[in-house]
Amino acid sequence: MTARSLWYVGGDACELRDCSVPVVGPGEVLVVATHGAVSRGTESLVLRGGVPPSEHTRMRCPFMEGDFNYPCKYGYCSVGFVAEAGKGAEPLLGRHVFCLFPHQDRYVVRMEAVHALPEGTPPSRAVLTPNLETAVNIVWDSKLSVGDRLAVVGAGVVGCLVAYVASRVADVSVLLVDVDASRSALAERLGVRFRLAEQLTAEDADRDVVVHCSGGPAGCATALSLAGDEAAVVEASWFGDKQVSLPLGEAFHSRRLKLVSSQVGQLPVERRPRWTYARRIQVALRLAADPLLDVLIAPADIAFEDLPKALPEVCSAGAALCRRILYPVPELPPTPPRPNDLGQPRLARMKIALNTQA
Repeated sequence: MTARSLWYVGGDACELRDCSVPVVGPGEVLVVATHGAVSRGTESLVLRGGVPPSEHTRMRCPFMEGDFNYPCKYGYCSVGFVAEAGKGAEPLLGRHVFCLFPHQDRYVVRMEAVHALPEGTPPSRAVLTPNLETAVNIVWDSKLSVGDRLAVVGAGVVGCLVAYVASRVADVSVLLVDVDASRSALAERLGVRFRLAEQLTAEDADRDVVVHCSGGPAGCATALSLAGDEAAVVEASWFGDKQVSLPLGEAFHSRRLKLVSSQVGQLPVERRPRWTYARRIQVALRLAADPLLDVLIAPADIAFEDLPKALPEVCSAGAALCRRILYPVPELPPTPPRPNDLGQPRLARMKIALNTQA
């Protein structure tokens, strides 16, 4: 069977390439992708060659092929259904699943690499899972607690999701800050306060926790100005190969501010004895059940065939919403199969449908 995948090839360009899909073995599943999403922050760095050599190993994602010197197959948001299951993986047959796989229309992976969507989480919204997972990790790293006053600087997808997750903590007051006035509508839909960065006042400062998600040094400076004495500023932006200048003079030391980095690739140390990456993904998948989060997905989806042309535009500055990818699929199973509905006739029907596009 042949699949198509997106490859970054250098020169701010990418292309679709054919690849072979192996036969499903024991403990493996064949996933037919239905939805995906572009992780704009990271993938824009991959597109322009902005991943520094020192981070080439750490920034590899699961199932990545090639390397950051090009060409490379990169991405980590794939939602689809299990069209074929090997021995031991039969309970997953027909289930909608999430996988940290690059942009590819079908693929075979170990059953442990896919995560069945919980009841109530539709595939169309499950594309927010990677960003939700990042937001959860940021909130953990922030040590946010009941009754805290939080400011989030940067109202992109991750910033909005941090505000959303944090607002669910009892009696937490959330202020979302951005330089774009149009993003106030997102804050209103999410039920949090909004303030333009240029209109911040002394009443907005003295925050117990501040999270920076804007991706620019000016945003980090704003975050530092909002922090109260002894407070933590969580740096959730990744600047890649860019050097950043920050205002760490004046009262930074006397106020004993803490600048804390957060990166989703590692669980907070205090959670590692009990938490796994799979458990964290399940939390993100359950959070994605909330229809309110549809406000963070752009109304115009990208057809997979159009992705090479559309991706450079998506990665340009100013895009606020998640851009969802739609894959052409032969047949969607309407509901996950019941335990007594895993027989060969259903599997045969899926294989026939798949073979029509092989």
